[in-house]
Amino acid sequence: MEQGMSIELDEKNLIVMKLLHYFITEKNYNPIILQGAENEIWLENMEEDYKIVRIVSNYIHNKEQFDFDVFKTKRIVKKIKKKTLTFNINTLSIFLDLGDSVSLEPMKNLDCVKIENEKDLSKNELIKMNYPDLSNKLKYSEEGIQLFMKITNDINNHNKNDALKIDEVFKMKYPIITYLLIGINIIIYLASSLSGSYDILIEKFCVFAPLIRMGQYYRLITGAFLHGNLLHLAFNCYALYVIGTQLESYLGKVKYLIIYIVSAINGALFSMIFGGNVASIGASGAIFGLMGSILYFGYHYRVFLGNVVKSQIIPLIVINLVLGFLSNGVDNAAHIGGLIGGLLITMALGVKYKSSTMEKVNGWILTLIFMAFSIYMAFIYSV
Repeated sequence: MEQGMSIELDEKNLIVMKLLHYFITEKNYNPIILQGAENEIWLENMEEDYKIVRIVSNYIHNKEQFDFDVFKTKRIVKKIKKKTLTFNINTLSIFLDLGDSVSLEPMKNLDCVKIENEKDLSKNELIKMNYPDLSNKLKYSEEGIQLFMKITNDINNHNKNDALKIDEVFKMKYPIITYLLIGINIIIYLASSLSGSYDILIEKFCVFAPLIRMGQYYRLITGAFLHGNLLHLAFNCYALYVIGTQLESYLGKVKYLIIYIVSAINGALFSMIFGGNVASIGASGAIFGLMGSILYFGYHYRVFLGNVVKSQIIPLIVINLVLGFLSNGVDNAAHIGGLIGGLLITMALGVKYKSSTMEKVNGWILTLIFMAFSIYMAFIYSV
């Protein structure tokens, strides 16, 4: 490259690059790859009010072209809704070359703005209300090729950091806590069965409301490590292996163990509330808590797991709850209590790189309210 060589960008392309830099590096939007979408860039961030931002640079000169653009946009957004399990997706379309004859009218979940130059960004009320810092963020000391290189490098570095974060979350780690929990369940069952102390163990450590109310609170936990027979044990251990290994890897060992214990306790409390004076055993309440947890995790990472959440996690939860209601001898109350408890405590503990401080505070508030309600119903109201 010859010394002193410069690059000139027309105003439209310069605005596109600056907007991309702002939305990707400042607002953590990610590009969406769409086939057939020419002269327009789609960005998504499911945590923002505008979950989709479109930057449209092709010339739209009349109402018919604009109406077709709106139709096409809504059709694509509908597909994104299904993939990400999102009911409402507010979309912002930023038009850089819109004909004077085209009028912009309010539409449900779709806002459109016309921008001809950078000054329009500082004047537009919709932009100022939702992105008040945008105008200042578009001011650079660099020009020409230096500006081009800065924007390109910043975007590449941001995308590289995002990729590293995603890899860190989804890279499989050794699930030692899951294996320990499975091992404890198997050892307790085999040791008690072989020694002939199985019935005594059930009697002393099962979830049994009258004795828990008398002060034997340890039963809220110990009941989750007892099983009625070999088939019951095998089914729960397999479910724990399938769900637990994934969730422990995604959330980390400490959070995972807390979720398991809290879910087991909430399952036991619901068993006390709705099960009457019937003994209850099994890890299924805690396992349903893990299902609620992975559902919450999947919602936050729905851009990556949307199809898995929709086709596997939700059907698994629904089918198991239905089977619980249709089968005799199944403590479905414990399943429901564990499911809710697992979801709420995951909200409180947070999902890495996704949960805000306010979301985690709300999670702790809801978890404490739910547990206080369950304790009141189990120990006071149900007496």
